Amino acid sequence: MGELESERSSYRQIFKATSIFGGVQVFNILVGIIRVKFVAVLLGAKGVGVIGLLNSPLQLIITVTGLGITFSAVRDISAANGTGDKSSVSKTIRVLRHWVWLTGLFGAGATVVFAPQLSLWSFGNKEYTWAFIWLSITILLQAISKGQSAILQGTRRLREMAKAGVIGSLLGLVTSIPLYYFYGIGGIVPALIVTSITGLILSWYFSRRVPVEKVKLTSNEYTRQGMGMVKLGISMTVAGFIASLSSYILNAFISNNAGVEQVGLYNAGWGVVGQYTAIIFAAMATDYFPRLAAVQADNYKVRNLVNQQIEAALLIVTPLLILLIVGMPLVVRILYTPEFLPVVMFAVLTLIGIPFKTISWAMGYVYLAKGDGKLFMAMEIVSGAVILASNLILYHFFGLNGLGISFIITYFLGVVFSYYVLRKKYDFRMPEKFAGQFLILFMFMILTLGTVFVPVNLYRYLSGGLICIAAGAYSVNRLSGLMDLRSLVAEKLWKR
Repeated sequence: MGELESERSSYRQIFKATSIFGGVQVFNILVGIIRVKFVAVLLGAKGVGVIGLLNSPLQLIITVTGLGITFSAVRDISAANGTGDKSSVSKTIRVLRHWVWLTGLFGAGATVVFAPQLSLWSFGNKEYTWAFIWLSITILLQAISKGQSAILQGTRRLREMAKAGVIGSLLGLVTSIPLYYFYGIGGIVPALIVTSITGLILSWYFSRRVPVEKVKLTSNEYTRQGMGMVKLGISMTVAGFIASLSSYILNAFISNNAGVEQVGLYNAGWGVVGQYTAIIFAAMATDYFPRLAAVQADNYKVRNLVNQQIEAALLIVTPLLILLIVGMPLVVRILYTPEFLPVVMFAVLTLIGIPFKTISWAMGYVYLAKGDGKLFMAMEIVSGAVILASNLILYHFFGLNGLGISFIITYFLGVVFSYYVLRKKYDFRMPEKFAGQFLILFMFMILTLGTVFVPVNLYRYLSGGLICIAAGAYSVNRLSGLMDLRSLVAEKLWKR
């Protein structure tokens, strides 16, 4: 009975975390809808493409030069904060602030030095050299901002993090739209700089509320503790580097073969999918990973928690994916303009692959929780190479839709490969019931995909809506059984 109640408590925690972070994400989506709409109308597909081609290499530089410092610092600050050792917390924060300045300045300098090459690789010419030079400022600002956010996360000040993110989104919207309106594509660089400045101010303001004792550190202590953070964060750096590099290469490949407008379409389609599915993945990063790390020494508990996370996440996300597939043409029209309608099928195909990504991510966190950095890096290198090769090949033959097909194939292979490795190394396995439940949920999605080809909109939306209702009813029924919602509601009412 105790084990049953423990399982229900775990499912409730997963549902609660997803609801909380999902709420924040929904707000950011609403702000994003307004921002994207203005960008699409004021700048068009070319403007969206320019933003993507500027951001991709910058994120690559931030990832590489950041050395995973902020990821490691969260762990170090959390550990010290949990023991109540204020002196250790203060030392770690001071070391972090010292190192983010160093990495930020290094990244900014690298951007200035390689600005001509970045412009040539991204746009096929050197016209955007000065754009990259000016944007080197954002490398430093973002490095410092991430450091302040790590302090908030490590000291469990999640409300302040949420406030900084929400206010930052609003300020970014208010400050960037006038620049796009008056200067068009010429306003992109100033808008990106202003957004970075507002993000820095907000993160700095909230992080300054964290009490930091006056502790003295020698140069050797700064170096020794900082290098310790680098060692811990190197696996995340490699993973982030591979993802950013793959994104940059793909954007540049599309730009050089099909033009900047095609890059804009790709980024627009991926933006729709990424925004609406971030609800699940944000909850994984913020709540699921720390819980997994806490039980990482017990393979039985790890297995149970991973399976619970996968089951609950799929039950929550599947109806949302179906709803988005059905309404994708409307979503694209609302978010962008009719000019962006060619991305509909690419976005739909990508949504079909999200269940595989959900499973893959849930299993992938096991390597990090176990502290097996070498295995994690090896997995990321292999998967990154496969994903990039698949994207380039399938885009060459099928265009944007090929990227959607690639997403499905590569994440399916990722699930199979990761499951094999986890089973061999950590005796991980899924319950027998999982296969049947996954097939039911996935069949709902395949049926919805079939409605995309119905020529009459009325019949298409009607049939898609019925499938969405059926999938929602199935998910609610399953979640109710897993969490015992009746007793939970009764408890809440009784407390009132």
